[in-house]
Amino acid sequence: MSAKHKIAIFASGYGSNFEAIATAAFAGVIPAEVALMVCDKPQARVVEVAQRMGIPSFVFSAKEYASKADYEREIVSRLRAAEVELICLAGYMKIVGEELLSAYEGRIINIHPSLLPSFKGARAIEQAMEYGVKVYGATIHYVDSSLDGGRIIAQRAIEYDGNSIEEVTAKIHSIEHELYIQTISKLLNKE
Repeated sequence: MSAKHKIAIFASGYGSNFEAIATAAFAGVIPAEVALMVCDKPQARVVEVAQRMGIPSFVFSAKEYASKADYEREIVSRLRAAEVELICLAGYMKIVGEELLSAYEGRIINIHPSLLPSFKGARAIEQAMEYGVKVYGATIHYVDSSLDGGRIIAQRAIEYDGNSIEEVTAKIHSIEHELYIQTISKLLNKE
């Protein structure tokens, strides 16, 4: 394949998955160029990381728009201008709405810190720990209109029998990067 695929990464916070994916793309591990980083939190660390890496960004605050549809139309316009083929959500804390879903149906993926379909939503690790599970993990899935309910693409599990939320979170993050990079590469190589 001569041309690289163009991907966008959406993030809202620290940006460790963003940085891992972008680094893999620069190194040729993923046959892609990160054409756009989208962030809904102007003060997030990921904004600085994207700038340092020279990756074009669209940073916005949802409250500056009249509706979710309005800011999603702006995002779709920027994605199309950048010729983005695949959207990778990496700690993006907004629920994807109809504008994005219809424009990129079947081309939005997300990484979630649990073994879906268990423990959906923002507090997945805490919920799993409160329930007393002994096997944690990460799931990559297609995004649809349901909360963390799209078709599962890949999963990886880890065993943990402690009681430290920080420790289990670190263990999950340690497998997320590799799993996400492998999955993105497989998806892009199929096309």
